[in-house]
Amino acid sequence: MLTKHYDFWPTLTKTLTIPETTLYDNLRMSAERYPTHEAIRYYGTGLSYGELKEQVDSLAGYLQVHLNVDKGDKVLLFMQNSPQFIIGYYAILRAGAVVVPINPMLKTDELEFYVKDGAINHALAGQELMDVIEPLLESTSLSSIVAAAYSDYVKESGSVDLPPEVSAAKQVYTREAVHVWSEALALHVPARDVVASADDLAVMPYTSGTTGLPKGCMHTHRTVQANTLGAYYWSRVTMDARSLGTLPLFHVTGMVHSMHMPIYSGSTMVLMTRWNRETARQLLRSEQCTHWVTISTMLVDFLANPELQAGDMASLHGISGGGAAFPKALGEKLYKLTGLEFVEGYGLSETIAQTHFNPQERPKMQCLGIPSFDVDSRIIDPGTLEEVGVGEIGEIVVNGPQVMTGYYNREDENEHAFIDIEGKSFFRTGDIGRYDEEGYFFMVDRLKRMINASGYNVWPTEVESALYDHPAVQQACVVGVPDPRKGEEIKAFVILNDGIEGEITEDAIISWAKEKMAAYKYPRKVEFVEAFPMTNSGKILWRKLQEQERQKAETGPLE
Repeated sequence: MLTKHYDFWPTLTKTLTIPETTLYDNLRMSAERYPTHEAIRYYGTGLSYGELKEQVDSLAGYLQVHLNVDKGDKVLLFMQNSPQFIIGYYAILRAGAVVVPINPMLKTDELEFYVKDGAINHALAGQELMDVIEPLLESTSLSSIVAAAYSDYVKESGSVDLPPEVSAAKQVYTREAVHVWSEALALHVPARDVVASADDLAVMPYTSGTTGLPKGCMHTHRTVQANTLGAYYWSRVTMDARSLGTLPLFHVTGMVHSMHMPIYSGSTMVLMTRWNRETARQLLRSEQCTHWVTISTMLVDFLANPELQAGDMASLHGISGGGAAFPKALGEKLYKLTGLEFVEGYGLSETIAQTHFNPQERPKMQCLGIPSFDVDSRIIDPGTLEEVGVGEIGEIVVNGPQVMTGYYNREDENEHAFIDIEGKSFFRTGDIGRYDEEGYFFMVDRLKRMINASGYNVWPTEVESALYDHPAVQQACVVGVPDPRKGEEIKAFVILNDGIEGEITEDAIISWAKEKMAAYKYPRKVEFVEAFPMTNSGKILWRKLQEQERQKAETGPLE
C-alpha cells in the first residue's frame, strides 16, 4: 500500500469506522437534533428538518400501504433536483426499498432499458417527465407512478428567475396508475417499521454505458455511508454550513456531497433544479452559501459570467469538485476572486463518488488528489496487470469501503471488473493515470479514449489541458477522427471566450498548438462550436462528437 501521501494528510485520522446504521438514520438523527433548522432552501422557500422527516415518513407509508412497496423492491427515482427528489429518495429507504436514480434527460426508449433491467414496478417522477415515463406503464413491469409538481415547494422566489419546470402549474391526471404527490402526502399514512442493516442494498446508480450497456452499481448503506462520512470530515462542514446544490442529485457526486453529507451534518441544502450561471451567482450571494461542490465545466461557465463580482462568492469557505481537469488560467482567476483554490477529487459510480481528494491545505491543480480514508489505490499495467511505480502510466485500481458490491445481474462483468493484489480485491477503474513522488494521483485519460495517431498514443485530456492555456479558449474537447493514412487524426472542438468570435481562426489555434506540443500531439483539425453535447451531470459527451466525425468519414469522400 502506498503511504507517501500521508506526509500531506490533513489533521484527521486516516481511517473511519463506518456506522452500522442506515442512511435514513442520518435524517432521523438530524431531525431530532435540529427539528426547526432549515434543511432545504428552494428558490426562496425553506423546509425544516422536522418537516423533511415528516414528509419522508408520510410518503414511505403511502408507498408501503397504497403501492405495496416491500423491503428490497427497486423504485425508480426520475426527477430533477428538487425537494421531492430528496424526500422521495429517503422515503424509498424508509420503506426498506432500493433507490434507482435515473438521468432525467433520458427519452422513453432509453428509460425502458432501465425499467426492464431492474424489473421495476414503481416510480417517483417529476411531472415534466410524465410524457417520457407514462408510456412504460403499457410496455414494461411498471405499474404505478407518483407524479410531483416542483411548484408545490415554491411560495415566492423573489428576484430569482424560476426554470419553467419549477414555475409550471400542477397537472391533473385521470389514469388510475398515476398518483399525485401532494395528495399522497396529505393522507399522512404512518410508515411501517422495517428492519434494515448497513449491508442492505440502498441505491443502484447506473454507469453511463460508455463501455457497453449501462450497468447498475449495487451500493449498500455501508458503502454510501463510507463516502458520506468521508466527505463530511474532509470538508469540515458544520450544521450551520449552506451548500449550493448545482450538480444533479441522481449523479453520485451530487448525491453524496449535495444531499447525503449535508443531511448527515444537519446543514442546509440550497437547491437549483436546472443549471444557470446567473441564478447560481445570485443564490451564492443571497443565500450566503459556504460550500459548493461542482464540476469543472460548470465552474468554467460560471466564471465566464460578465456579471460576476468578487462579492458574489465572499461567503464561500470551500469550492471543490471534479469531472475533468480544471484549467490552470481559470484556477488563477478563481483564486484572485475568492482567495480559494478549486480542490479537485476523483471517483466513479462504482465507488459512489470519491476515492481520492486533494488536501485543502495543499491541493495540486489538475490533480485527482490522494487516496481517501481507508483507500488503497495503485497503478497497474493494463496489459500485464503488474503494478508500476512513480511517474509510470497505467490503469488506476482502488480498494476501499466505498467500492460497490458488484454490478447488478452482470456476473461476467463482475469477473473482469476486479483484480486481486496481495490478497485484496481492487476495482479496475478503466482510467489511465499516474502518481508522483509525493503520492498525488493524476489523470491521463480513459483507457478507451486513447487516440492512436501513426502509432503514437495520444491522450485527449493532455491536449485539452494544453489548449486551455490559449487566451481565446473557454473550453476544448479533443477526439480521434478517422484518417486513411494515419489511422486516426487529432481534432479539437473549441468554444471561444465571449467577444473573441471573428478575431481568431481555426488555423491560428493549430499554429499556436504546434508550437506548444510535440509533433504527434497537436491537433491537425480545429472546429469552433457554440456548445458541446453534455450529460445532465455536466460532463462533455466526447464520444458523441467522435461518433459524428466517424459517420462523416463513412458517408463523405475521403481526402
